[in-house]
Amino acid sequence: MALLALSIAPGLAICIYIFLKDIYNKEPKWLLFASFLLGVLTIIPPFIIETGLKPLFNNGILHTGIFAFGVVALSEELSKFLVLRTFCYTRKSFDEPLDGIVYSVMVSMGFATIENISYVFIYGYKAVFIRMFLSVPAHATFAILMGYFVGKAKFDRANSFRYLLTGLFWAVFFHGAFDYFLFLQESPEVKKYISDGLLFAGALASFIVAIRLSRKQIRIHQQLSKQLFNNDQHV
Repeated sequence: MALLALSIAPGLAICIYIFLKDIYNKEPKWLLFASFLLGVLTIIPPFIIETGLKPLFNNGILHTGIFAFGVVALSEELSKFLVLRTFCYTRKSFDEPLDGIVYSVMVSMGFATIENISYVFIYGYKAVFIRMFLSVPAHATFAILMGYFVGKAKFDRANSFRYLLTGLFWAVFFHGAFDYFLFLQESPEVKKYISDGLLFAGALASFIVAIRLSRKQIRIHQQLSKQLFNNDQHV
């Protein structure tokens, strides 16, 4: 039970944090919960794809890059994106740009939480603390990057397709970069010259950049929401 609680806690904490950031027009709680549950289901397609394709790749630098970006990051972010686009994006309550971030994070935390549970029960307490402070928050930053552009797409129909693809691209890019440095720790080609510590630092650097961009994007959409709903109140 302690492992289960620790597995769920990071995703839940991030969901609450993002919910509190939605100051001016909060989303229906049932819809946020539904988005989270659908996020749990998004783990199924990537699991099938990654399990099926993994034997085709070795631990070389090129293969690792293709697997990290083109298989893991693309399948996971695309799976989450499809729920965000088909379920959340079409809702009437999606009525401000910040909602793109809110719903994106809820879907992503559903994915990250079920993934976290599976890792923790396999690898134990060591995995708990690594994923609590790194992997789960990383999924949140990828979601914010995606959600920022999805929010822009909702309210700019002329450029909506471009914004949607841009959001998916940046989520895949940062997710792939994060995983690439971690996966390289298994590559004998790289470990001859670069230590695990330096590779981990590379993953951490991509994570920090994603965090900085995510915080900036939340502030931008919060300001838009403030202007939107303050103007509505004065009409």
